Amino acid sequence: MSPITQLETKRLILRPLQLDDAEQADRLFPQWDIVKYLNAAVPWPYPENLTLPRYRDVILPAIERGEEWHWTLRLKESPEQNIGKISLHLSDWDNRGYWLGLPWQGRGLMTEAVVAVNDYWFEVLGFRVLRAPKAAANIASRRISEKTGMRMVATFERDYVSGRLPAELWEITAEEWRSWKARMTNSE
Repeated sequence: MSPITQLETKRLILRPLQLDDAEQADRLFPQWDIVKYLNAAVPWPYPENLTLPRYRDVILPAIERGEEWHWTLRLKESPEQNIGKISLHLSDWDNRGYWLGLPWQGRGLMTEAVVAVNDYWFEVLGFRVLRAPKAAANIASRRISEKTGMRMVATFERDYVSGRLPAELWEITAEEWRSWKARMTNSE
């Protein structure tokens, strides 16, 4: 597997996750509007100082094993500030996850990050399909999937921090991704 590298978009720097990112994440992440549609494995209320041991004992070892890729999101205009996180995972049906701090939501930043990591998934890592489950009620996440060429392929129920909810599985193949990118490039 390819080592994780820094990615950039028009407005963002996606810096590979580091242990010292935990402190800022602990201040931003534990907000109901951020966690309510995340997997029920995320504890709620979110315990203080949980992020550091999670990064150290779970995420960084998974990155070292080549099973996961995690980036913090940073605005180019203020690269010292972590504003969210996006990740890719080896899994049959759950390959991408993300969260963004409340002050930065609704600006299209996560769509930029998704485009960058989708490209990494297909063009650097060489996978043939990317799948992302989400709560059906998570309209913002659904819009990101729609805007980036994904299609819904299944519905089911899943446990989230906010309870058991209807869920959707979205996917895109490498061929569909390349076609979507070509259309976006030609429309610019």
